[in-house]
Amino acid sequence: MAQLFSQRADILLRTALVAAIISVVALPLAAWAFARTPAATGQYRAFRQPVPFAHSLHVSGLKIDCRYCHAGAERAAMAGLPPTAACVPCHHDATVSSNLFTAVRQSLSSGKPIPWQRVTRLPDFVFFNHAVHVQNGVDCQACHGPVESMREVYQAAPLTMEWCVQCHRAPERYITPRATRVSGWMRGDLARGRAIAARYDVQRLLSCTTCHR
Repeated sequence: MAQLFSQRADILLRTALVAAIISVVALPLAAWAFARTPAATGQYRAFRQPVPFAHSLHVSGLKIDCRYCHAGAERAAMAGLPPTAACVPCHHDATVSSNLFTAVRQSLSSGKPIPWQRVTRLPDFVFFNHAVHVQNGVDCQACHGPVESMREVYQAAPLTMEWCVQCHRAPERYITPRATRVSGWMRGDLARGRAIAARYDVQRLLSCTTCHR
């Protein structure tokens, strides 16, 4: 029987088939792996802000409570940002007159808020209530990282579903007493965590509708 394909064509066809099979497996795996990298999730990404606000100075140095600026953290769906007027009382007139405070002066004169760049952003299809998490013992640093030592705030967590579910599956590993939730994340042992979870009646909420409504 005559050979339908030349030896060269046969080799090329076999090579193409093997490459196609590898691609079917490798491409989804590569996409899955890339979706978990900082390049895709935005983890460690920082934004240039209109005012060079150093959390390390204000939180660690001046001992300003997180809730002074983020007043909605405990009682609202979003932590919120302070009005510009809240920044001024702590600074001398000479400081506010400096070039670093140009955006502050413009905000005060126009009545418009300072255009801060949002660092931590969840997708629109995710339902998230900030107050619910804080009231149930989730510490600021659990999601936002060591903000008290950051000169420039960056996204500390990947904010993927896999990352969120870690805490939903085992909240006792992450929650802290409410009294310490803004003063530093002191992760205790599991026995202590289970006791805190029982005290706050923290549930393992893993249904899809908990976060996707």
